Amino acid sequence: MHNRSKHTYCASLFFLLLILLFGSSCLLTGCSGGTSSKAEANAGHSGGSNTDGSGGSGSDADGSGSDADSSGQKRADAYASLVPTASGETCYGDDSVSIDASNISDGYVMIRYTGHSEKAKAQITIPDGTVYTYTIKGSDYNTFPLTGGNGDYTLKVYEWVVDNSYALAFSKDLSVSLSDEFKPFLYPNQYVWFTGDSQVVALGRELSDQSADDLDYVQNSYYYVIRNISYDNDKAENTPTDYVPDIDTILEEKKGICFDYASLMAALLRSQSIPTKLEVGYSGEAYHAWISVYLTESGWVDNIIEFDGKDWVLMDPTLAANNSSKAVAKYIGDGSKYTVKYSY
Repeated sequence: MHNRSKHTYCASLFFLLLILLFGSSCLLTGCSGGTSSKAEANAGHSGGSNTDGSGGSGSDADGSGSDADSSGQKRADAYASLVPTASGETCYGDDSVSIDASNISDGYVMIRYTGHSEKAKAQITIPDGTVYTYTIKGSDYNTFPLTGGNGDYTLKVYEWVVDNSYALAFSKDLSVSLSDEFKPFLYPNQYVWFTGDSQVVALGRELSDQSADDLDYVQNSYYYVIRNISYDNDKAENTPTDYVPDIDTILEEKKGICFDYASLMAALLRSQSIPTKLEVGYSGEAYHAWISVYLTESGWVDNIIEFDGKDWVLMDPTLAANNSSKAVAKYIGDGSKYTVKYSY
């Protein structure tokens, strides 16, 4: 089981996404049946108020972003936030473990633990043999992504015994055939969690309403995050190894650690139907998190890129919130230092 180190994970955990500048500056229910709908429409946009609560109409969410309306073009709003559901059609388990595999073709599985142990963990082995380990939170269903594509997966649930020892409680092999390769990166999951009522979804609608197209929306989301969320050094020093971001709390407190930055950005994009991978790996010896975004015009874009009118330069939003673009670009270089270990 892999655990994140408090200090290396939070002090240097970064995420990446695409910024394109045009010209000089222009980028759970039980297995007895579910109650959630699979797709919840983002009906309409929020009113004209600023996302910082200052009121007003027609202004940018971050106070200085791009204005899509100046060109008369607006991003289409026919998007839906996908909602995981434990429909109860295909279930496995015993008295303490429930696995709802009804929607594995959509790229996720739902697991809950109701046994007597104080803690439980889930392990998911994807087709290439990589093992993902999660802490099962609470007694409701947790949503975990199936990010290894088509193939055979092994799911195991372990219950805590003593100290750092866990015993196998249940195991199940699943054969997965995805209905859409992008679904695992559009649905919410434990690390990128949101619902139709989440503040981050409302924020996404407002930013979308100010965007000309997907690329413009990515830019507006990026600038909102780096201009409104500050790094929380105290939290970074006291983060538990099984920490899971609470995205709406991040928005309310306007601060977070590196993992929070990445989770928030991924939620903003997924909630507006832009496939987004939250990726964890290494830059040199430092543990990082970043995001990769799929754009119709470009395919998967694995790093943040800023175009200065001549060259493409890699950026890092966590650093960008506190440092100059040149300093960030100097650190990141051409992106060759980055090695993906896990995708969520």
